[in-house]
Amino acid sequence: MRLGMVGLGKMGGNMVQRLARGGHQIVVHDRDAEVTARIGAFDGAQPAASLDEIVAKLDAPRVIWVMVPAGGATEQVLQDLAARVQPGDVLIDGGNSNFKDTQRRAADLAGRGIRLVDAGTSGGVWGLENGYCLMVGGDVDAVAVCESAFVTLAPQDGYAHVGPSGAGHFTKMVHNGIEYGMLQAYAEGFEILHKSGMGLDLRRIADLWNHGSVVRSWLLELLERAYAAEGQELERIRGWVADSGEGRWTVETALDLDVPAPVITLSLLARFRSRQEESYGAQVIAALRNQFGGHAIKESAPEGEAPR
Repeated sequence: MRLGMVGLGKMGGNMVQRLARGGHQIVVHDRDAEVTARIGAFDGAQPAASLDEIVAKLDAPRVIWVMVPAGGATEQVLQDLAARVQPGDVLIDGGNSNFKDTQRRAADLAGRGIRLVDAGTSGGVWGLENGYCLMVGGDVDAVAVCESAFVTLAPQDGYAHVGPSGAGHFTKMVHNGIEYGMLQAYAEGFEILHKSGMGLDLRRIADLWNHGSVVRSWLLELLERAYAAEGQELERIRGWVADSGEGRWTVETALDLDVPAPVITLSLLARFRSRQEESYGAQVIAALRNQFGGHAIKESAPEGEAPR
């Protein structure tokens, strides 16, 4: 099929390449003209200097995939495209949008005859090689128009139409919430191994557990790669962990639905802790333990001196 792609970052650019390799023709645009020119030079791709040009280069019913950051950027691009496309055209939001925003946008666009498909997309920088897991929501007819692109992007059995508008992003939100918990469990386990004093080879253990163990996973494969690239001490990497927003939304949704989700919730809070140079809460606990039990405290040192 012939479609457009707006947003050519790490995910969007690789998706263009995978689509082109699958025989599709893609008209591409990014706000960075150099990126547009570079991705547009791939076989099967064609650059567009503006949204007007990308719309002009596609025949109706148009399909335009948007891969920009969730929130204001997605809102703006979808509104800008909606002002340019025609009734019957399909816009795909492949970013990590909040499913409530997607439901609102789909209803608004439907009032103008424009169809919105939400494609929760997982695969990261490895998607070009391995394919992308696609969790798609939207009207059946709109999804059908885009299906050949979904099949090309996904590995075998890696694409499903999971429900109505918002269902794709809802499923991806929960997927990422589960990911938070899995990452935290691996992190805690490997920290225990690291501090055991037994001289354990953590890269070897990450590899070992992927052969017959019940905790084997692609994440363990990636951890083995990380140890190979960075060394066992991970000295170059600071323990500062961001959250994309989807972990928060998963916890909020669990509260709304009265679903207990302690593991996902605590993994989200652990990420907040990782961003603190010093935890005031931990200082309070240390001070209280000293007061009620006489437990030793480590004193902060003046700047330039070692802690006591």
